[in-house]
Amino acid sequence: MSVIEDEDRIWKARCAEAPDGWPFDADRDDPLTARRIAVTSSHPRWRFLVSFDRESEERPTDREADLLVSFLDQYKNYWYGDNGYRKAMERRPLDVDGGANGVTFHKWGVDNWGYRRASFQGGPTFWPGREQWYRDQFSGGVGSFSLLALMDHIQTCGGVIEAPWWQEWKAAHPEVFAC
Repeated sequence: MSVIEDEDRIWKARCAEAPDGWPFDADRDDPLTARRIAVTSSHPRWRFLVSFDRESEERPTDREADLLVSFLDQYKNYWYGDNGYRKAMERRPLDVDGGANGVTFHKWGVDNWGYRRASFQGGPTFWPGREQWYRDQFSGGVGSFSLLALMDHIQTCGGVIEAPWWQEWKAAHPEVFAC
């Protein structure tokens, strides 16, 4: 049995075990979920590639939702290409990979976003922290991030060198990234 066949078998079993056929700890009927962005908690049980924290103080705008979807698409394009695992993953309603260090986004307000990775162990739940004192002390006083500025930060090496694959992705998708 191939890895993909094994994944499909496990997926079908989890769906059958779930009382309503929905095994995820994500909101099934949320509009973001329909666009493959899991709406879940800050610490989801599943390893979603990209998710949005349902406890956020505000919802993403339509443009921000487009950015989240494009961020997810870029992630899959970079890490999976057009391989069989990606195709199998995309047969499910949400993108999950147990080995991925997924990103959960949180929105506090207008142009005020944070994120966490599945691997985060210490510090605030989301970076940069909500409180300004934390930002001043530990984040170089960065203030608030728009979603796009936060994505740019995520796609840097040590916050200094922006990844060329991210620059190329943004250039190839001006309909999403134009201001």
